[in-house]
Amino acid sequence: MKEEDFFYINNILHFKISDKESLSFDFLKGRLFNRLKRIEHESLIKKAIGKNKAQLKIFDATAGSLIDTIIFLKLGHKVVACEQSKILYRLLDDAILRAKKEYDFFENLSFINSDSAKIINSHLDSDILYFDPMFNDSKKHLKRSGLLQKIDKILNIENLDDTSEEIFKKVFKKNFKKIIVKRPIKQKALSTKINYAVSGRSIRYDIYKNSFDS
Repeated sequence: MKEEDFFYINNILHFKISDKESLSFDFLKGRLFNRLKRIEHESLIKKAIGKNKAQLKIFDATAGSLIDTIIFLKLGHKVVACEQSKILYRLLDDAILRAKKEYDFFENLSFINSDSAKIINSHLDSDILYFDPMFNDSKKHLKRSGLLQKIDKILNIENLDDTSEEIFKKVFKKNFKKIIVKRPIKQKALSTKINYAVSGRSIRYDIYKNSFDS
C-alpha cells in the first residue's frame, strides 16, 4: 500500500488498484445509496435479527462494504464494526464522514480498524455477533459483483486472509447470546449445532443461540 495510490475525485477518496481500476465508497449516491434506500425490503436479515423492540448491540466481525452494518444501524441498533484492511477502512471512514451529514444513525456506529480476532473477546456480551465470511467458491459470485471483486483484490494487495471462519469456531466455544452467519444457499453451515436458518434464493442466515439466552 502506497500513499500515492490514494487520491480524491469530487471530494471522494479513491484507492488505485491498477492502472485501469480504483475503489471508492459513497453512501450518498450510486449503488450503495440505492441499496440503502431499499433497506425496508431487507426482510431476510430482519428475520435473522428477530423481532426486537429494544435497541440491540451488534458486533460485526467482517465489516466489508459496511452495507450489512448500515442495515443494522438503520433498523435502530448500535453496531461495533471491525475491518482489518487498512485500505478499506480508510475508504469507508471517508464515506462515513460524508454520510454523517445526511444520516444521523451513524452516531450509533463504532468503526474499528483491527483483526476482529484481537478484539472480539471484549464484545462477547453483544446481543448479536455477525459473520459474513468471503465465499470459498466465490469466483462465479465475484464475476457478478465488481465491488466484491475489487475488495478481493485489495485484500490480496495487503496479503490478508479471511479468518472469520476460524474466529467463529473459537467464539462458538465461549459464552455468547446469538451468532448470525451469512452463507451462500448451497454451502454447509459452519457448525452442525445450528439452531435455525433464514433462507432466500441465493443466501441464507444461519443462527446459533446459547441455551441460556431466552
